[in-house]
Amino acid sequence: MYNYAGVIVNNDSVKVDKIFTYKIPEGLKNKIDLGQRVKVPFGMGNKNIDGFIVQLYEYVELDAKSLSKLKAIIEISDDFQVIREKDISLIGIMRGKYLCTYLECIKVFIPSGITKGMKFKTKNVVVLGEPITAKYEKESYKKILEFIKENNGNYSKQQLSNEFGFSVSSINTLIKHGFLVLEEAVINRYNDKQYNNYEERTLNSLQQQAVNTIMNSKGKKFLIHGVTGSGKTEIYMNLVKKAMEDGKDSIILIPEISLTPQMVERFKGRFGKNVAIFHSKLSDGERFDEWMRVKMGKVKVAIGARSAIFLPFSNLGLIVIDEEHEGSYKSDSDPKYNARDIAELKSDIEGCKVVLGSATPAIESYYKATTGEYTLITLSERADGAVLPQVKIVDMREELMNDNKSIFSASLFSGLKHTLANKEQAILFLNRRGFSTFVSCRKCGYVFKCSNCDIALTYHNYSSNLTCHYCGAKRQIVNTCPRCKSKYVKYFGIGTEQLEDQVKKVFPEARTLRMDFDTTRGKNSYEKIYNSFRNEEHNVLIGTQMVAKGLDFPNVTLVGVIAADLSLNLPDYRANERTFQLITQVSGRAGRGKKPGRVVVQTYTPESFSIKYAVENDYISFYKEEVEIRRAMNYPPFAKILAINLSSEDEKLLIKSIQDLGDKLHIKLDNNDKIEVLGPCPCGVSKIKSAYRWQILIKGDFTTELAEEIKDITYNELNSVHNYIKVGLDVNPNNLL
Repeated sequence: MYNYAGVIVNNDSVKVDKIFTYKIPEGLKNKIDLGQRVKVPFGMGNKNIDGFIVQLYEYVELDAKSLSKLKAIIEISDDFQVIREKDISLIGIMRGKYLCTYLECIKVFIPSGITKGMKFKTKNVVVLGEPITAKYEKESYKKILEFIKENNGNYSKQQLSNEFGFSVSSINTLIKHGFLVLEEAVINRYNDKQYNNYEERTLNSLQQQAVNTIMNSKGKKFLIHGVTGSGKTEIYMNLVKKAMEDGKDSIILIPEISLTPQMVERFKGRFGKNVAIFHSKLSDGERFDEWMRVKMGKVKVAIGARSAIFLPFSNLGLIVIDEEHEGSYKSDSDPKYNARDIAELKSDIEGCKVVLGSATPAIESYYKATTGEYTLITLSERADGAVLPQVKIVDMREELMNDNKSIFSASLFSGLKHTLANKEQAILFLNRRGFSTFVSCRKCGYVFKCSNCDIALTYHNYSSNLTCHYCGAKRQIVNTCPRCKSKYVKYFGIGTEQLEDQVKKVFPEARTLRMDFDTTRGKNSYEKIYNSFRNEEHNVLIGTQMVAKGLDFPNVTLVGVIAADLSLNLPDYRANERTFQLITQVSGRAGRGKKPGRVVVQTYTPESFSIKYAVENDYISFYKEEVEIRRAMNYPPFAKILAINLSSEDEKLLIKSIQDLGDKLHIKLDNNDKIEVLGPCPCGVSKIKSAYRWQILIKGDFTTELAEEIKDITYNELNSVHNYIKVGLDVNPNNLL
């Protein structure tokens, strides 16, 4: 029997990021368990707050005086474990790996509704009671009873009256005499929509070989490198089926919520109600219900974005990470985890298989495959006999020399004309939203910037406003330069709004649809856009990177990449990789059905190796060249990067503080020949939401223990100014801006 519990308290302060020991009252000793949420007294005022039990022990090594001061747990908050025992060890690993707090880790494992005291939503429904007697066999009563028999437990009194026109008086009479009964029933807040059957397809030899390799291998971690359209989803579904046959649960991760409708349609069409959906667009109630369905063992499969990796399946057998190269699998808030890392850790702890899939694997993932850490599976052909699209590269400098100043090259113009004439569909990809990407004065060069952020404002035609894409601030457009008062204010650059506008002008027959951040803010907007384009209500889909991955539309025969250079010019060591991935992925949306596909890639730098290899669909050559650059520059996968970001509205205090911190870190690390300290210096975007931003980068072969030492130095150095300076620590960040 345990007498003491180690508890993580629900307090965000770094200063209380430790395990506190509490006494277990006699009345709770037979009920207490690891992973439970409890109420505990905390602080000088003994405020009752939530705590999470992560340790249990019979004895504690304390002197009698300290032992007498221990506080006791007040009560158990739930009748179930909110954290699995296996996840407690994972939380400890995450805290060290991602330099965050215990509580930040715990919060990703449980839905916010748990700590808010959320319960299942219920309503009183009408069900059959005693058999009706002859005295009450009126025709109106019979109709009500017959309807209830067919729909037992589905409707409340109000619904029966308002939706089906039954008399409330008659219903009340039947209830009064026991022929009908009111019962409390749970209202499903999750997606219980019925989908058309998605029939199992016969695998080709490469697909079958992939399934056999994964199922029969003693290894646990696999990378499927399959060209776009090679049938990776069907492989995933076969693996899920085999896991279910073995009584195992599966998690399927997808990178974008925009892909959820397509994946849900397929998996629910194949596996029915056995599938849960989990992502950030769900309401708190929906997330609570889906989490509880998993917790209670009512589903065997979950589909979702990165947070679904933490769902509490009791018998996890398979984790699939589709489009594993995507940056959205890395969290940008604490804990700054990468879902790929979490999947590997869960595999080590729970013994489940992990399958990563991509046509353009992350350099780090493919490197692990070459070193044997992952088992590599290659799918070199498209499924069902489809062929890869023909890709043409267009040098926009030559278009300009030929006096073509439009958005569309001659090749893209003729391609769109042909596609629309043949009643086919096209996707146009431009990784910038808005109408004009910046507004400037042609006389003095003044650029309209956000007053809160160090970023140019973007013009949005639909709102007639200049908008900051970092803080959301809006500003009315003006035609006079604030600096020189000239009238030479011009709108430069092009975003998805202007591209859509130009398509409508040049091709009046085009029925355009746009998918970017501005058009997908609504709750069901992704599904509406997906269904509308799938049903061919529109023939041109225009979008940012949301359209560049995973989507499968058989009638899309043309893809246009409007500006292939955008991601190439970012000051980031991943720029080449991201450019290659985006072009390859969006090209793969063409020709996925029986009709051949064409792709037009417009660029001002056709000589770039990332663009050249993307056009040739040659991942191996790209990987070989890129990995040698990484090796020479000591970037991942050959080293780690720890970014220390400080931000504050007080610029002078920020600069002094980060310089003092930099001095301490240089003293600590300069003699370590495996470590390089870069900075301090301003971030690429030096101001966001009125806060100035500076950073220090630590690059090299550092251990988790050394990273924790650096974390301690950072917080100790900034302890006196922590109320004025925000600290961010990120291992292998997505970008260095």
